[in-house]
Amino acid sequence: MERIFGSYLKEMRENKGWSINQLAQAADISGSQISRIENGLRGIPKPQTLRKMAEALEVPYEELMNKAGYLQQDAAKHEEIPAPAWATSRDKRDFKKMLEDDGELMFDGVPLSGEDKQRIKDVLTGLFWEAKQMNKRKK
Repeated sequence: MERIFGSYLKEMRENKGWSINQLAQAADISGSQISRIENGLRGIPKPQTLRKMAEALEVPYEELMNKAGYLQQDAAKHEEIPAPAWATSRDKRDFKKMLEDDGELMFDGVPLSGEDKQRIKDVLTGLFWEAKQMNKRKK
């Protein structure tokens, strides 16, 4: 997975016409870290690092999360991520209620737009069901 993601990252960087150092500066990440990722010498970056890369490369965060293996589907839309068969109706109801709460949502003191909320909802949906599945396997 590391090599595949590294190749993808390199392709995205080269499509933008950037050197490793240009991406490093734009994303506020060390050039050596980017080089190791691209060459498969470092594991998959953390989601925070992927967010920085996505913003610098001007690609959707969900796309990088998917390519890195954090999401299980290309389209991170909650309608396209069905609840796993093992999820109880209460699991589904509670999770949906949590995500659909229309109260004001802020990040780092800044109110989030409807689009931002939807993106967060999409990513959380994928990560939530993946985490629940991992926890079931451990038992």
